Formats: sequence, structure tokens, C-alpha cells
Amino acid sequence: MTDIKRPTLELPESRKKVLLHSCCAPCSGEVMEAMTASGIDYAIYFYNPNIHPDREYDIRKNENIRFAQEHGIEFIDADYDRDNWFERVKGLENEPERGERCTQCFDMRFERTALYAYENGYDTITSSLGISRWKDMNQINGCGERAAARYPGMLYWTYNWRKGGGSARMIEISKRENFYQQEYCGCIYSLRDTNRHRRAQGREPVQIGVKFYGREETL
Repeated sequence: MTDIKRPTLELPESRKKVLLHSCCAPCSGEVMEAMTASGIDYAIYFYNPNIHPDREYDIRKNENIRFAQEHGIEFIDADYDRDNWFERVKGLENEPERGERCTQCFDMRFERTALYAYENGYDTITSSLGISRWKDMNQINGCGERAAARYPGMLYWTYNWRKGGGSARMIEISKRENFYQQEYCGCIYSLRDTNRHRRAQGREPVQIGVKFYGREETL
């Protein structure tokens, strides 16, 4: 990890072990480094059945695996489970970003995270999703707390990973590691809406697997 000076983090309520739901390497890089610097015992749980298409999913997951392996952090690769995700958001295809479709998506991902945590000796869950300025922190925290409440003794840690320069360090780490730079949230509907917006601006559609942080040709 880096020698960045950060405040020492302490888990709430004297908690001992965290399962970090990770959506991608860029968002989780700062969260991972911050927890490692504070000596927090944690593992990564990658459960993101929303990501579409398969190539995008594989790139995001493999970038996260690479970073975890570089730093000796356990990486738990959960089932893709895409069919169940489509069933979960059925009827919400035209909801806007941060709307009810996203709530259902977060609920599904955090419910599985909380179940794994409960069955495998973790007393706390949290997520890297909230570090992104494109996300609604209250929406994410609400979904996380609702999922944790299903299991006795489980806590969703609502720490604001953006504060104290966290968002800026997220970009710094992404550039340092040349992480893949995804250009939409992840699901098929996000990709659809992003490309609609691009067409309206006269821009080319999203090209999967092309942009990487810190590489001049992608700027």
C-alpha cells in the first residue's frame, strides 16, 4: 500500500471483522488501503450481477482480483446470478439512476453480502459503492442497514469514504494502478441511458475495455 497519511479508522461498537462489498477496483482501492493502513481485518466480497455485458463484468472483476492479490487481501468471488438480478428489477427498466431500480439492485447485492458475512464469521459489512460522487450515500446506507438488520449481531458500517480527501485519493490510486475506467454504472439500462445521452451530444457510444486511468491515450 502507499505511505499516504490517513486518520486511523476504528470500527464502530468494537467490531472485529469486515466483509467489504466491492463494486470495482477504482472504487474499492481507497477503501482497501484505508482499512489496511488502520489494521482492520477484512476481506473483499465481489457480488455484482448487475454488470453487463459479460466482457465488462470480467474486466471489472479481474482488475479487483489483481489489486487484492498484489496486497494479500482475500477476494471472495460470488456467483454472477444475472437472471435473478433481471427478475429483481423487472418493471423498473425505465427508472432513472438513483431511483427505485438502483434501490432494488443495492438491496439484492447487500442481502447476499450480509448472508455470506453471517454464515462466515463477519460481524460487519460495508461497501465501496458510496465513495463514488455519482451515488446517493443515503440510498446506499439505507440498503446496507436494511440488509444487515436481517441477521442478529450484524452491522452495516456507514463510514463516509469520500470525506477527508477519500474521493481524490480514489482517483490517485486508480491512476497509479492504471485501473480500468468504466464509463457507466454497470447495468444494461445504465449503458442504454449513457449511450442515449452521448448520442444527443454527438458523441461516440461507450467502448468497453478501452479506457484506463493514467494512460495518456485514454484522456
